[in-house]
Amino acid sequence: MILKALKKNKHVTVNYYENGLLQTFKGKIQNLNLTDQTLSLRDEKQNIFSIRLSGIKEIY
Repeated sequence: MILKALKKNKHVTVNYYENGLLQTFKGKIQNLNLTDQTLSLRDEKQNIFSIRLSGIKEIY
């Protein structure tokens, strides 16, 4: 169910772990790649950023 919600094209805030540190990213969902297990987000400046699904702590 969570993965279906991620497929909607909306703005989200993601808390995730990268190199042992908790990071926060705000953006619009660009792509959900289940093969590579990544979530791609686009920020306000139209930059695309990928986050590994295993590192995600919280999405709201």
